[in-house]
Amino acid sequence: MNPFIVIPKKHGDARGFFSETYKKSQLEAAGVSIDFVQDNHAFSAAKHTVRGLHFQTPPFAQHKLVRVTRGAILDVAVDIRCGSPTYGQHVCATISADNWRQILVPAGFAHGLITLEPETEVLYKVSANYAPDHDKGLLWNDPDLGIDWGVAEADAHLSDKDRTHPRLKDLPQFFQFDPEKDLPLVLNSIS
Repeated sequence: MNPFIVIPKKHGDARGFFSETYKKSQLEAAGVSIDFVQDNHAFSAAKHTVRGLHFQTPPFAQHKLVRVTRGAILDVAVDIRCGSPTYGQHVCATISADNWRQILVPAGFAHGLITLEPETEVLYKVSANYAPDHDKGLLWNDPDLGIDWGVAEADAHLSDKDRTHPRLKDLPQFFQFDPEKDLPLVLNSIS
């Protein structure tokens, strides 16, 4: 499975709007069957807050379905499946309260984001509970990844933990690419 954009329908009138923000049957129609077990909510006060690049290792690897309810983010998914023809490559998408898009980031990808506006709120579903011993990361500004975060390193707001993750070249092989069931990295969308 690859990361992809989900575009929920949003119906609005003078009162406001209504949207089905998660619809299992919509994902299943696209060939994705995931049992989400936990919802997470992150608030970032400052613009240019970086969270990531994070992932959990098997057997607690997580698929994530990410959306923004206030503000905007640049969302990043990096292919860390050893043997993948797109290993170390990434996709980016702007996810915002205004565009109402979501991104599905499958297990086997390191996930990160940077806030593009102050007071941004991100909600995401995950397919495995948080497991501290399996919580890992990849250095957000590893030059080998070539991610344009749109901010100078000195102006980015990060946790101490996110500043010390290993570079891709030093990352253990946590995930393996299976050419019979996995696809090289491409970002598609469903609506």
